[in-house]
Amino acid sequence: MISRAFLPRVFKPLFCAPFSIYTKTGDKGTSCLYTGERLPKTAVFFNVVGTVDELNSNVGHAIAHCQERKLFRDQIVQLQEVQNRLFDIGSHVATPRKSADEKKVKYTQFSAQHTRNLEKWIDEMTLELPPLTGFILPSGGVIATSLHVCRSVCRRCERLMADLLIQGMIDQDPYQYVNRLSDYFFTCLLYTSDAADE
Repeated sequence: MISRAFLPRVFKPLFCAPFSIYTKTGDKGTSCLYTGERLPKTAVFFNVVGTVDELNSNVGHAIAHCQERKLFRDQIVQLQEVQNRLFDIGSHVATPRKSADEKKVKYTQFSAQHTRNLEKWIDEMTLELPPLTGFILPSGGVIATSLHVCRSVCRRCERLMADLLIQGMIDQDPYQYVNRLSDYFFTCLLYTSDAADE
């Protein structure tokens, strides 16, 4: 039995009524989009959603390292905001623009303001960094290396999303966010490495 005390706050309301973790609906290798369309799990939509989920887990890992060392409170807040936006992107991807009804398209719209927020954070950290004079190996302390993993998974997510963007299945705003997000992770790992002297 899982203790409720150890569950994330967002999951607690789910205990208001009995529910099952497993549904068995995917046992034949298919899954549903938000539109109700059932497709093979190999479809690019699910590949993207799964990669977004993988990225979000890695962001949580990076946050845990920052909290463990009691460092970079501003970056923790930023990374937690990123986690929420990744949930939004997953919902957006699961709602193909070419087949979803107007209500669901509107409900899963992604604001361009989120990308501007990333750019603001990048600019603020860059002001405190020395000039970059060469390539950076994916190494350093635990915070920096966890952010390197976030960056590389984010780039994979972007490559997968490109196909959906070209097909008109997603809007440009969430794609731009993911493109800028890898730049954020790179800047953040430089910043944390420099500030922690790692």
